[in-house]
Amino acid sequence: MTAEVTFWVSVAMIGYSYVGYPVLLLFISLFINRRVGAAEFCPYVSILIAAYNEEKDIEAKLRNCFELDYPKDKLEIVVASDGSTDATDEIVRRFGTNDAGIKVILHRVEGRLGKTAAQNSAVKICSGDVIVFSDAACTYDRGALRALARNYADPGVGAVSGMYTYLNQKGNSVGRATSLFWSIENYIKSRQTRIKTITGCCGCIYSIRKDLYTELPPQIISDLVEPLTILKKGYRIVFEPAARAIEETAGKAKEEFNMRVRVIVRGMNGMIFVRSLFNPLKYPFESFQLISHKVLRWLVPVFAVSAFISNMALLGTSLFYALSFVLQLVFYGFAFIGYRNEKKGVSNRLFYLPLYFCIVNLASLCSLFKVLARKNIVTWQTQR
Repeated sequence: MTAEVTFWVSVAMIGYSYVGYPVLLLFISLFINRRVGAAEFCPYVSILIAAYNEEKDIEAKLRNCFELDYPKDKLEIVVASDGSTDATDEIVRRFGTNDAGIKVILHRVEGRLGKTAAQNSAVKICSGDVIVFSDAACTYDRGALRALARNYADPGVGAVSGMYTYLNQKGNSVGRATSLFWSIENYIKSRQTRIKTITGCCGCIYSIRKDLYTELPPQIISDLVEPLTILKKGYRIVFEPAARAIEETAGKAKEEFNMRVRVIVRGMNGMIFVRSLFNPLKYPFESFQLISHKVLRWLVPVFAVSAFISNMALLGTSLFYALSFVLQLVFYGFAFIGYRNEKKGVSNRLFYLPLYFCIVNLASLCSLFKVLARKNIVTWQTQR
């Protein structure tokens, strides 16, 4: 009886995390539509680009910023170089004088302190009323800044996230799954905004009112936790699908795994930092989102292991449990085949979702152990 209960609870939690929660949001959003008071609005904007050894991409990124449809006299670009050892700083300095008349500032942070610490330092020198956080490898649509800015015409909005779109130019399995994952994430954010507020932003394209910025510990991921601190101040965080950022997928299983571990460890530490938001009496919708979309999602590998073990204990009790166990073996077998195919440079649609499921959840499990062991991740390595 215990094995059977464990099995069904585990399956239900996995199903809710991936299917039940998005469907529930869709249902709720059919009855609630809390509109944003958006209007044409052009505050002074600082684009803050966190960079470490980005000599391959930083010039293209700066040129992309110059091409954005936004008043040039209301725009500055600040590059927070976190102890770069390549030509990143030199390239940024060259753009200090430019025909566009846009102020470009190199803010070097010594000591390799990590992205969050670099942002903490750079925000202090930003002149913008609104700060847009970006990465060096992503490209913005021409109208992205105007799309973000118009939401700040609503005084109740404290932060705005754009939409992350991944390009899978190499056509590999992990890249295909990553693109699908972010399509689902964008859908969830759109439903959350319609109901009330989102609880996390897209790291390469999100913005906040500068006067609401909170300095965060270096081991915490800023694009998740910074918006949560703004929620605690009584402001709304919204999703703007017209503000698009495009980036090529990492592509390889190992790179995706390492990135996921870094992000999840910092995200888990962030949840501890803003743990007061888990009070359902004070933050009913916010706590519901954080538990459903973050905590339970991170616990999926625990549920997957318990489902597998409890299913094994139920073998011989019925044909159903024998079949469900075989299906699990086939699923994980497909993931292994997908991994082997990737190493051979072969991409097959049949195997990419099982492979990605295993990569993401193995990363979550590894991250959980790291957090429990108090092993923090502060810095990042450029994968390109």
